[in-house]
Amino acid sequence: MIPAVPDFGIGPVPGPGRVDEVAPGVRRLTAPNPGLMTGPGTNTYLVGHADPVVVDPGPADESHTGAIVAAVAPLGSVRAIVVTHTHVDHAPGAAALARASGAPVVGFGPAGGFEPDERVGEGWSLRCPGGDAGPDLTLRALHTPGHASDHLCWLVEEHALLCTGDHVMHGSTVVIRPPDGDLHRYLASLARIRDETPPIRTMAPGHGRLMDHVPDVVDALIAHRLARHERIGAALAARGEATVDELLPEVYGDVTERQLPVARFSLWAHLRALGEEGRAARDGTEGEDGIESRWAAA
Repeated sequence: MIPAVPDFGIGPVPGPGRVDEVAPGVRRLTAPNPGLMTGPGTNTYLVGHADPVVVDPGPADESHTGAIVAAVAPLGSVRAIVVTHTHVDHAPGAAALARASGAPVVGFGPAGGFEPDERVGEGWSLRCPGGDAGPDLTLRALHTPGHASDHLCWLVEEHALLCTGDHVMHGSTVVIRPPDGDLHRYLASLARIRDETPPIRTMAPGHGRLMDHVPDVVDALIAHRLARHERIGAALAARGEATVDELLPEVYGDVTERQLPVARFSLWAHLRALGEEGRAARDGTEGEDGIESRWAAA
C-alpha cells in the first residue's frame, strides 16, 4: 500500500495573474501555465517590502513577465531575479524580466539556455531592505538536489518561509528524471529541510498553495517514496528481470493514465537507486527517450 500524500495546504488557491500576499512582504503571482505537471501554474514570489527580489520568474511568457513588472511597480524596482532550478516552467522567464527591469539574474549555474549573471549555492544570501515600507527580509539559498542537481530552495529567514520550487509541491509528489534527477539525493534533501534549524514553519511551493506542518508533510513524502521503492524492488525480484514498461502498470497502478508517461521517469530513478543499493542491475539497453529500459534483480 502506497500511503497518500496528505493535503496540508493553507491560504488561497493560486490563480493565474492574481497577486496574493502570503506573508508580510512576500507576494505570490501565478503564471498562466496550468497543467498536469504544473497544477494551477508556476508560482512566482516577490520577496521584500520594497524593491523586491523575484523568485522563479516562470516560463517564457510575455503576459506573465508583464504581470510581474506590473506587480513590482508599486513597490519600486526589481532588486534581483533568482531561480530555484532551470526547468522550463521556472527559469526561462528570467531573460525577458532582466531585459525589462535591468536586474541581475542569480542561480546555481547555467543549463538549458539559462545563463545567470551570478552563480550561487548553499548559504548564499541576499538582504531585502524594506526602508519605510517595512522591515528588512533576508533570502538565503539551500542547495536541495534530487529533483534537479541545480535545485535551490530559498528561505525567507524572518518568516521561516521556504520557497521550495519543485522540491516540494502542494498535494503531490515530484518527478525525478535521471540522470540529473537522483532519488537518494532527493530523499536526503527532503530530510534536510525537515531538520533545518531554526525550523521551517511554512513552505511556499512552485505549484499550489502554501503548506504548514512541515515535518508532517516531509515525513509523508519520504514514506510515500520509500513505499514505492519497496514495491518496485519486490516486483523486480519476483520477475527476476523486466523492462521499465513491463513494471510500470504493476508498480504505478494507483496513478492515472495521463500520469503514466511521466511516472516512467520516476520508475527509472527508483531502479537506478536499487542498482546503487546492490538490488538491481541494468544491461545497458536504452529506449529512444534515453531510459535504461531493461533491469534484472541482483
